[in-house]
Amino acid sequence: MGYRVVVVGATGNVGREMLNILAEREFPLADIAAVASPRSQGTMIDFGDTGKELKVQNIENFDFTGWDIALFAAGSGPTKIHAPRAAAAGCTVIDNSSLYRMDPDVPLIVPEVNPEAIDGYKKRNIIANPNCSTAQMVVALKPLHDEAGITRCVVSTYQSVSGAGKDGMDELFEQTRAVFVGDEKVRKKFTKQIAFNVIPHIDVFLDSSSGYDGYTKEEWKMAAETNKILSPDIRVTATCVRVPVFVGHSEAINLEFERPISVARAQSILREAPGVMLIDKREDGGYTTPVECVGDYATFVSRVRRDPTVENGLVLWCVSDNLRKGAALNAVQIAELLGRRHLKKG
Repeated sequence: MGYRVVVVGATGNVGREMLNILAEREFPLADIAAVASPRSQGTMIDFGDTGKELKVQNIENFDFTGWDIALFAAGSGPTKIHAPRAAAAGCTVIDNSSLYRMDPDVPLIVPEVNPEAIDGYKKRNIIANPNCSTAQMVVALKPLHDEAGITRCVVSTYQSVSGAGKDGMDELFEQTRAVFVGDEKVRKKFTKQIAFNVIPHIDVFLDSSSGYDGYTKEEWKMAAETNKILSPDIRVTATCVRVPVFVGHSEAINLEFERPISVARAQSILREAPGVMLIDKREDGGYTTPVECVGDYATFVSRVRRDPTVENGLVLWCVSDNLRKGAALNAVQIAELLGRRHLKKG
């Protein structure tokens, strides 16, 4: 016996990846539906490598009654309309947008980090998936925090264009081509040229009323979501940068701890931590880059070293496939956790 699962936004990058991962992990399914906007209605979409195709249904008239779980990858606009409708019909929503992340009645879950928080999902019948850059970071931070108590985190991100959706990937491709053939480098999605460039700007700028004057919303998300998921006592400051990489987010993370922790101890902890793959050789190529992480489930950690500028400080490099652990994989893992702790069908 399995679950009846709906993937909403099934034709987008994350929605397609959700279907792939459901198939790869052999999620116990009694039925699967692909749902998207009216313009995608009738489109045929692959269900991973199973050989099965799904006909995309129209979200506007889809009936969630009798379905167990809805994985939403449709953006905040459609989610605001249709997630409450699904939840009211008895279908538990796992939402990838930012809409519900800071709602106190909606658990924000990374299964390796705060699985027990999922028990509060019944208040709204909605569970939130964190921001892609936050998800991979807290997987790496959790075991270190348990050991020595993180007090401060300074993170700089190097985020791929797939985080901006298909339009972002298309823009990098077209601009890169234009550089080589001498065409005009057309800019639509990003505020500056992205090909052969980096842009220190993701999402909108916040004003002084937010308490984060001069920061972007993406940078605020990393702080606020880390506090909700891991601990409200960790001070987090972020600089989020878009880089000309198609898939895979990277982060340089500086940590300060309440108690001493050696590099060797940190490496030992990370080597055994759930969801973490430690690749940390102090030699040429002895670290992980976005190219190597694409298609993998793990959060990769490399270059663990002491920070000599502060007491009890460490520095590390963190890389993960943002379409997987940063979005689709985490959502499916939440569904698996929900099944184990509450729905218990498969």
